[in-house]
Amino acid sequence: MDQKWFEPRSKRVPKRVWLGFQKSMGVLVGGNHTSSRDLDKVSVPALLVLEIERVLRPGGIGAMLVGISSSSPNSLIRSATPVSSILKTSRIVHVGHVNGFTLVVFEKRMETVSYFEQFQLPADCQSHTNNKPFMEFLEPLVEQKPMGFEKKITYLPKFINAASKKRLVYIDVGAGEHLNSSAKSWFLPSYPVDRKAFNVYFVDHNTSVMLSYVKRPGITFVYHPDLAGSMAKANPDTYQDPNPYGEDDGFDFLLWFKETVHFADFVVLKMNAGEVELKFLTELFKSGTICFVDELFLRCSNRADAKDASGGSCMDIFKSLRSSGVFVHQWWED
Repeated sequence: MDQKWFEPRSKRVPKRVWLGFQKSMGVLVGGNHTSSRDLDKVSVPALLVLEIERVLRPGGIGAMLVGISSSSPNSLIRSATPVSSILKTSRIVHVGHVNGFTLVVFEKRMETVSYFEQFQLPADCQSHTNNKPFMEFLEPLVEQKPMGFEKKITYLPKFINAASKKRLVYIDVGAGEHLNSSAKSWFLPSYPVDRKAFNVYFVDHNTSVMLSYVKRPGITFVYHPDLAGSMAKANPDTYQDPNPYGEDDGFDFLLWFKETVHFADFVVLKMNAGEVELKFLTELFKSGTICFVDELFLRCSNRADAKDASGGSCMDIFKSLRSSGVFVHQWWED
């Protein structure tokens, strides 16, 4: 193969793409870069182009060898046009002539997806597949807490028979922040399934949660020291660690979560949108564990002090989650 393959003129075309052609006889997927040997050999070329574009992350590079053409500018443009017309979320960044073929390189635009949409979830993501028919019935997102908001929520069990499931799991992350709130019950008001049907887990750094909420069989307290970071950053002058001598600093919460939800039949997750929690939510997407979460209740009322990877407002986060297929609700607490 000619050496000029490995010297792309455009700095936006990584060498990894060019090296990929030397090893590929079909579609090569590696990290952010995808390439295809020859578009003309595929019976449904549009589907191939769209599939390559789908698996790319924002900013990722896709490349294809198309047909047989000369090296003249007009010929290159004609050869690249079929690929360009099919692309939906990418732009052409390079067109070249290589050994009688036209090389078309495209880049997936960063602005085409929201934060959580950048993560590629498994094709058999069960919660997304099950909830897809009901996403259109979710209650509208609002900027301010409405009166009687809990009665306006479109709970998922209104559409599926969750009560018939064998193992129901409810996980409340960061419940300690609301011990002094006016909420009369730790569970979800008006929820269509009796709370006694759930295996309940309260996750917090504050051991007072255990005394306040763990009052019957089936309710478990899980100590998570990292959650102290969110409260300490939010209230640095007034915060006092309620368990300064707590152990288990090496607790792997993500591993615990995976093991807990993996064998569950229906999972409800309720959490705050603090820095630590949103980092955990990102890890759920990266690992694909979000596919085991059927319904999410997220409390997000103040993003002024949050500096997480999503970098968005509360409304941005909710829109991104819903666009990613998560059956998520705004949750309001005093």
